[in-house]
Amino acid sequence: MAADSTMSNGQETVSLNGEPAFKRSRDSVDSLRIPREPQNKVTVVLGAQWGDEGKGKVVDLLAMDADIVCRCQGGNNAGHTVVVDAVEYDFHLLPSGVLNKKATSFIGNGVVIHLPGLFEEAEKNLLKGNGLQGWEERLKISDRAHIVFNFHQAVDGIQEQLRQQQAGKNLGTTKKGIGPAYSSKAARNGLRVCDLVSDFSVFEEKFRVLAGHFQTTYPNLNIDIDAELEQLKGYAERLRPLVTDGVYFMNQALTGPSKKILVEGANAALLDIDFGTYPFVTSSNCTVGGVCTGLGVPPSHVGRVYGVVKAYTTRVGVGAFPTEQDNEVGDLLQSRGREFGVTTGRRRRCGWLDLVLVRYAHMVNGFSAIALTKLDILDALPEIKIGIAYNVDGKPLPSFPANMDVLTKVQVTYETFPGWSCSTEGVRSFEELPAQAQAYIHFIETFLQVPVKWVGVGKSRESMIKLF
Repeated sequence: MAADSTMSNGQETVSLNGEPAFKRSRDSVDSLRIPREPQNKVTVVLGAQWGDEGKGKVVDLLAMDADIVCRCQGGNNAGHTVVVDAVEYDFHLLPSGVLNKKATSFIGNGVVIHLPGLFEEAEKNLLKGNGLQGWEERLKISDRAHIVFNFHQAVDGIQEQLRQQQAGKNLGTTKKGIGPAYSSKAARNGLRVCDLVSDFSVFEEKFRVLAGHFQTTYPNLNIDIDAELEQLKGYAERLRPLVTDGVYFMNQALTGPSKKILVEGANAALLDIDFGTYPFVTSSNCTVGGVCTGLGVPPSHVGRVYGVVKAYTTRVGVGAFPTEQDNEVGDLLQSRGREFGVTTGRRRRCGWLDLVLVRYAHMVNGFSAIALTKLDILDALPEIKIGIAYNVDGKPLPSFPANMDVLTKVQVTYETFPGWSCSTEGVRSFEELPAQAQAYIHFIETFLQVPVKWVGVGKSRESMIKLF
């Protein structure tokens, strides 16, 4: 085989069959072997309990000077509320960083997208205030993200009914089609954004096959295939300018000029499909591993990981809840905290802060620091408790149990603290907090061995007290 050799930029170029093949000089090879810190790292915000911790507020705070804000998993089963200039915005699919007009918002491949839900969400928020103006110019969507169809949502409802009839208990799903869409993804018959924005006739063929599969499985399922295809054809046109190669987009952001990149976790650690209170969980990885798989980000590019912890514990729907207070304390937390789900409107169950659970979340996620939210809700309590250990049949449990039958039986050991019985809503520094509130925070830090970076004492941006 003939080869011509020339020099290019100090490197020898060997031409084989007309194709240049660079031989690296010794110096350039050696320089590659020197470990280098990644150019840019992502900052991650994750829920450390069962969701509804106030992640949106922490993300909103960090998103103000971010260049890119990403969603990496879940769908419109998530619900984040952000208050800006007295306007309350509700987000389910859009990253709440979309309110920052200088930032690019990115929906990663790990997210499942219900297109009617996406555009309706944007339109509803546009009517509330001017925060979302021009949102389509600053939103990018991964071409590898899977699509939630209307029949996925219908199937979600049917499955929940069947569970209720067969086992007498449901999973408490939001009926947004998230589980069935992730099931399609795992079964490898799901359809992705790249399919929708390519040849529509090919997409239509695949869509009819998928819809037929669900109709065979669920004979009572009522699907208007032609109407949904017509709707999807319209969405394809609106979607096309927003779609990008997500892996390339993230790589450019991570390896290019200095950028602040924020990842907004949806749901929470104890709802994670692997590490949550299975089966009463969501269908995605809402722990830190989901950032890598849901965006195409190498682990070396994950920087600070902030865990958001509510000053007490809440849970929506069914499932074990060791520190639940089904009494006056629970009612007070529920009414003062206005504990209703953003997505479903369901009343949230309430109880004391459970640090066994939060410590477990920290084991999985490796939190750099904690954001402690809704401390002001505890203002009215004369006495406050924190769960610090689990016992079953009089024996201490060494770790958070995987088996839900065990978790339902645990007796909780509590540490009791005096309340502060005064309002903290106007407080804007840690030093201004009552001594009892400061002691409460210090105990959490010492127990978890993780610093508390923010303390939330109200709904506005200004009510997030920064400690360091």
